[in-house]
Amino acid sequence: MKTDPLVLLMMGSDTDLPIMQEAADMLRSFDVPYEMRISSAHRSPVRTLALASEAADRGIRVIIAGAGMAAHLAGVVASKTILPVIGVPMPGGALNGVDALYATVQMPAGIPVATMAIGKAGAKNAGLFAVQILALSMPHLGESLLRYRVEMDKELEQKDANLQGQ
Repeated sequence: MKTDPLVLLMMGSDTDLPIMQEAADMLRSFDVPYEMRISSAHRSPVRTLALASEAADRGIRVIIAGAGMAAHLAGVVASKTILPVIGVPMPGGALNGVDALYATVQMPAGIPVATMAIGKAGAKNAGLFAVQILALSMPHLGESLLRYRVEMDKELEQKDANLQGQ
């Protein structure tokens, strides 16, 4: 039985997939259903606006949008929905992702976009942040997040013990 997606992962290009896969992997690790779509704010604006404006009606509760260079995807999506939108700036281009970071984080008042770090760490954190948002109304996800943090701490303790030669 296929579960309806709760998170919509959008990317401006298929070249963004290796990075956005980090967000997908994080969602999958928490058993959060998602769908991935390629849609550009510049090259396919009608499609992008439709995906954004119809998302809530399809049961989507959070949108993660990754884009590079001018990186208008998250902002355009946020302008067409009241769902939380998380932006992931992609590395690359002449400014190695700094332009994407600025384009994503510098939203005008009234159209917020939660902005993560450039690249894979940002995509992974976007997935985690989406889980945190969903956990507000899905207590089992909050419990899973607490277990995730405990496991992360245990892994670091083990790495330190290995470093110390134990």
